[in-house]
Amino acid sequence: MTKSDLIKRLAEANPHLLQKDVERIVATVFDEIAEALARGDRVELRGFGAFSVRHRAARTGRNPRTGEEVDVPDKAVPHFKTGKDLRELLNAD
Repeated sequence: MTKSDLIKRLAEANPHLLQKDVERIVATVFDEIAEALARGDRVELRGFGAFSVRHRAARTGRNPRTGEEVDVPDKAVPHFKTGKDLRELLNAD
């Protein structure tokens, strides 16, 4: 599902809202999650999952084309852990 698919479904499920309002709501939620992660905060959506930031240490990698060693700097990467309700929904038989 793409962001536009999500907006379309939410607009269909909420006919009292204009599509441009739904777009603004979705964009605001995503922006707030991104800003919280940029501050180093953890974002937890009960039953769905939790977003957090993990740090990867600097390392020496290799260019796959040439085999030359390349220094890869340390960096922060987003991490998502599913919530219990979402895991149960996905594994329901």
